[in-house]
Amino acid sequence: MLITNMKKLIFVIPFFLLIQPAFADVLIQNDQHYIGDDGLSHVLGEIENNSNYPLNQIKIMVKLFDENGFQIGQVNGKSFSNVIMPGMIGAFDIVLKDHDSKIIHDYNLEFNYKLAEPKNQVIHIVSSEMERDRQNNLVISGVLENQGEMTANMINVIASLYDRDGNVVNVSSISVQPDFLRAGDNSFFIIPIHEKSQSIEAVDYTLIAESDEYTVVPEFPLGSGALLIASVSSYIILSRNPEKIINSISKVVKIISF
Repeated sequence: MLITNMKKLIFVIPFFLLIQPAFADVLIQNDQHYIGDDGLSHVLGEIENNSNYPLNQIKIMVKLFDENGFQIGQVNGKSFSNVIMPGMIGAFDIVLKDHDSKIIHDYNLEFNYKLAEPKNQVIHIVSSEMERDRQNNLVISGVLENQGEMTANMINVIASLYDRDGNVVNVSSISVQPDFLRAGDNSFFIIPIHEKSQSIEAVDYTLIAESDEYTVVPEFPLGSGALLIASVSSYIILSRNPEKIINSISKVVKIISF
């Protein structure tokens, strides 16, 4: 079940910067509140990085309000991606445990981050497909390849699903097993999509993969300027519909909406 007409107030709060991106260069988009198949409330969406710098240590705070505007709680979460490269998007899905969905009337989102150093761009998702079974369960499978000179370790693959209007309706991720991929090797992955009631409207998807070492050449220029501060992980992205990312980056920035 989708909860609509939610007010959203978005703050961008970098808590440590050497070179601060302009206000609204990093923003939350496509966020929504929904009740999952397990009865728990979720807030999901995407963090869009329009700056010239990779971002990491991304923390998201969801402040919850009742119908009278009183804060009834706060839940902390993070992006599924450890690093969000320039021009790229990182998804999040935060479960609001211990909070009654019936009294959540509104929410605010705040987040903070650090700058990260870019990594070698050598991992590729070489194929993928989205399929439904006879019970309408959804699964995404594919193959990724390490085109670098070193072993890639601790690889995660993240799927963001979209409806016909380009709204995020579900996010799911898996850790690739085995948890390493030698140089020149391929690895198969399969991502089960949970929250069936949310994914029923999914018609498109974006895949992101990351390892401790590597990233891929982005579809947009990295921009100029020094890219500083070490990161633990790095980031690759492949969209089944690249035009979706181009269109999302061209959206008008909405800082406050009611």
